[in-house]
Amino acid sequence: MSTARMRLTAALAGTAIAALALAGCASSDPLSGDSTDGGDTGDSSTIVIGSQAYYSNEIIAEIYAQALEAGGFTVERNFNIGQRDAYMPALEDGEIDLFPEYTGNLLQYFEPDTTATTSDDVYAALQEALPDGLTVLDQSSATDQDSYNVTAAFAEENGLTSIADLAGIDGLVLGGAPELEERPYGPSGLEEVYGVTVSFQATADTTVDELVAGNIQIANVYSADPRIKTEDLVTLEDPKGLFLASNVVPVVNADIADEIADVINAVSAALTPEGLVALNVESTEDERSPEDIAADWLADNGLN
Repeated sequence: MSTARMRLTAALAGTAIAALALAGCASSDPLSGDSTDGGDTGDSSTIVIGSQAYYSNEIIAEIYAQALEAGGFTVERNFNIGQRDAYMPALEDGEIDLFPEYTGNLLQYFEPDTTATTSDDVYAALQEALPDGLTVLDQSSATDQDSYNVTAAFAEENGLTSIADLAGIDGLVLGGAPELEERPYGPSGLEEVYGVTVSFQATADTTVDELVAGNIQIANVYSADPRIKTEDLVTLEDPKGLFLASNVVPVVNADIADEIADVINAVSAALTPEGLVALNVESTEDERSPEDIAADWLADNGLN
């Protein structure tokens, strides 16, 4: 089962990477990005934070950066690197120290045939699958994964909070990308796991529009999509693990994990699924910068 998704990509912003031979094992010549100095922590190392070339991931990375700076750490930013094939080697080599990731997608990167699906099982399997020198801090409840959504009106009319609540409702039409019809979490998975019978309509980029228009009743939408908020959609809970869970999780150089754990774990504890969607709305709808979004979020959560 795969929840890997296409994300916006960008070329590497630099070609030379040099290791920093100072205590704490961080890099002073990263892939690219601006350097911002924090206070004196008693350790002269710089923590290099990376991000994908994806607005939501960059916002989380900026939250990490500002939270660490508020804690007195020296931070260097390497954002908009691209996809895993670009940044994972730099993480494994210690050239990047901290990166916001997604548990399910990252587990499948290392173990394509994983059978883990629930949040806790995926997190545990990921800890075992990571290469030497890397570890994860606490995962967040926030996710960016496949999810099934209905309109708020349809949810209220039918008393829906979970996918299981769809069982017994006649005439349901599921919409999503064409390949969803054959995916194990598509129509066959809905029936096998939850006893929900649906017909399928390939809607692709118009999925949310078709849902709002009432042409389909269930939409396959990524869980951090800002349209969940702007179109007043309800994401149905998945208690039986139909989808491979993909929670936001900080991947970190094991040598500095204990040093930064308190700061970053506090961020993960405060970042909720609804909160991540709201952050994405601020980016896509309000067109605010990651720096301003992160600063306000940290202030609102008492973490600055």
